[in-house]
Amino acid sequence: MAVCPFVLSSQVKITGEVRDAQTNTPIEGVEVFDDISAQVVVTDDKGVFVFENLSIGDHVLTLFGINYNTYIHVINAQKDELIKLTLDKLSYDLSAVEIAAKKEELFALKKLKDVQGTSIYAGKKTEVVVLDLIAGNLASNKSRQVYAQVSGLNIYESSEGGLQLAIGGRGLDPNRTSNFNTRQNGYDISADVLGYPESYYTPPTEALSEIEIIRGASSLQYGSQFGGLINFKLREIPSFKKIEVRSNQTYGSNGFFNSFNSVGLNHKKLSVNTFYNYKRGDGFRANSEFESNNVVFSLGYKFSEKTTVSGEFTYLNYLAKQAGGLTDQQFNVTPQLSTRERNWFNVDWKLFSFKLEHAFNEKSELSLNIFGLDAERNAVGFRGNPINFNENPITALDEQDGSGSYILPRDLIKGGFNNYGAELKYLTRYNLKNRNSVLLIGAKFYKSNNTSFQGPGSTSSLPDFTNQSDLFPDYPSQSNFEFPNLNLALFGENIFYLSDKISITPGFRVEHINTKTDGIYNQVIFDNANNPIANRLLDETREFKRSFTLLGLGVNYKKHEHLIFNANISQNYRSVTFSDIRVVSPTFIVDPNITDESGFTVDLGVRGRYKKVLSYDIGVYSILYNNRIGIILNDDANRERTNIGKALIGGFESLVDVNLARLFKEDEKDFKMRYFANMAITFSEYLSSEENNVVGNSVEFIPRVNLKSGLILGYKNLMTSFQLSYLSQQFTDVQNSLAAGQGDKRSGIVGEIPAYEILDFTASYQFEVFKLEAGLNNVLNTFYFTQRATGYPGPGIIPSNGRTFFITASIKI
Repeated sequence: MAVCPFVLSSQVKITGEVRDAQTNTPIEGVEVFDDISAQVVVTDDKGVFVFENLSIGDHVLTLFGINYNTYIHVINAQKDELIKLTLDKLSYDLSAVEIAAKKEELFALKKLKDVQGTSIYAGKKTEVVVLDLIAGNLASNKSRQVYAQVSGLNIYESSEGGLQLAIGGRGLDPNRTSNFNTRQNGYDISADVLGYPESYYTPPTEALSEIEIIRGASSLQYGSQFGGLINFKLREIPSFKKIEVRSNQTYGSNGFFNSFNSVGLNHKKLSVNTFYNYKRGDGFRANSEFESNNVVFSLGYKFSEKTTVSGEFTYLNYLAKQAGGLTDQQFNVTPQLSTRERNWFNVDWKLFSFKLEHAFNEKSELSLNIFGLDAERNAVGFRGNPINFNENPITALDEQDGSGSYILPRDLIKGGFNNYGAELKYLTRYNLKNRNSVLLIGAKFYKSNNTSFQGPGSTSSLPDFTNQSDLFPDYPSQSNFEFPNLNLALFGENIFYLSDKISITPGFRVEHINTKTDGIYNQVIFDNANNPIANRLLDETREFKRSFTLLGLGVNYKKHEHLIFNANISQNYRSVTFSDIRVVSPTFIVDPNITDESGFTVDLGVRGRYKKVLSYDIGVYSILYNNRIGIILNDDANRERTNIGKALIGGFESLVDVNLARLFKEDEKDFKMRYFANMAITFSEYLSSEENNVVGNSVEFIPRVNLKSGLILGYKNLMTSFQLSYLSQQFTDVQNSLAAGQGDKRSGIVGEIPAYEILDFTASYQFEVFKLEAGLNNVLNTFYFTQRATGYPGPGIIPSNGRTFFITASIKI
């Protein structure tokens, strides 16, 4: 492609140089915010910043530098401008909270820019969680606090210590965040992006600077999934510092202890960032203790102003005992009850990445991300129903002999994940009919060879994950499979600026997927007395190739900074996973003809800011789902996982953030008062289905009302926050079943999740480099649950935590 000269009559460039007012030395790392374009740039080691492609007219530049006073500069740019600015040293009598507040006012509602690096976000609904501004229990990854200002998320709160993130949105199953493309610093971190997209690894919140979320429309650059993208950005030492050390020590209820420690170093062109996180606890219920170790080590080297390389290694290992599920009656009487004494779960996760970033010139740049995963997850335990029906050794009560030893082997599932991939992206800016355009083209290669074993485990109560098939040859659920997957993708987007205010962004993604299964399984037949009468070893090999194209279009209209409209329509696709095909569960069967899901997502939104008082983001959306997968009670009275039919989901999402202190006094510094309200109203319906009693029902995992609101109060170095979370009733199956009655073998597994509301409180005090934080989660000690498990960690209701406290002592130097 020929690149035309980048000279636009309607756009200008502002170049600035920032120096210390006292020493006249250049200041590196100053953030410069343009109020009109909402762009942010950072000064380099020469104190220079550059804004490209700005509209002609007034621009308000706000400069924020560590240890410097915030400075506002107004410029009327009619042509390319070169300006020189100076900053004064920060007065030492300012509080740490006041310094943080200066920055927070600029990013109260942070969105991704139209173009960042080699990615395009124009015309998409984007949300960025800035972790430094979160008031909550970060040590245990308390999701309802971390994602409090992200609209419409449904959260499973059943992972002790926040070891796993489980969020969904807009009617998507929250289980292990499997309906989002989950990334860390831009590369995939889930088990298998297509074959098994579950996230067993979630970086600790304390290690993050931001969480980027793109809703619904990420099928063009990041994959085909309905949920969108979640990208965890790890903290890095600022370029203007030589060393930075952080240490957070947290103690809490139920024996919880969390130690997070990080070190960052800069030496000439080399940067090093690393952290170690240790967690342990006894859990809210009996039989729910856990221990975790997580390490990340990253290196970056800047060969020149144009070329940077970086590498990263991540290791996670944790062992958790799982308390299992309860019946409705058990939960209503004693939510802390556990009927499982020998269910264990283990994760061993190793991630590798290498990234090359190169700018050919000020218009064109390239990035290459190479990544790999070597991981396994092991589960052993009794997965039978919470009550005893003695149907077979899988669903019988976990029995003991007269000496107290267990009789039955536990169900063992071992998964191995070995995959690697590469993603290449090229972005260039060019001139089209005297206006700027931005082209992104990219390709992705992804290959995996996963394994899955299911069979008998040991009869002990220890975390023993060894295969005991030799001792129990007639165990009913035995299989050993390989799942090789191949994915090739080509994608592209182009921003066309029709005027200074309007842009359109069409895009495409071409996918080729080849999913295979190859293995053996045992078919064991029992007589009426549960005695094995036949045991056959069967082979199974399948191959499922498909290629398709996904299209999308985004529109952005920026009337002014207070009023920005965006619209987007994007096709979506979700491949069946190998757990849909092969893993055997005691509580449901899988339709052998199950197939992929497809559909599209539509977003319409408006957002903006008014001075430093109000920020808002309001939108509506709709999702059309074809061949939606779910669990249904079939004609043989068995619960079956199959393609249910066509579903329509739609709703209203809003976030309003008001700086109440600024309403009363425009230049208020000591006192802080902010209120936010995050409301989602969601409607859903199954439009068509070949199954009985489905059409007209609500889609599962969708609360009609999802509300999170908070009040933040502060005075100088003291900060407090209150947060209320409310979710209305939601169904867990397509037939909208209510809770099964006492004695029903489906009790605990089938039924609604009742409405609940939770109140959280957090307070913190900062003194120079030290910070003390404490809080109460679930202040009113509400007993509630967010999940009815059908397999691990034991079928039934998984209760959420009651009232807990935490206290954190931190130092940052």
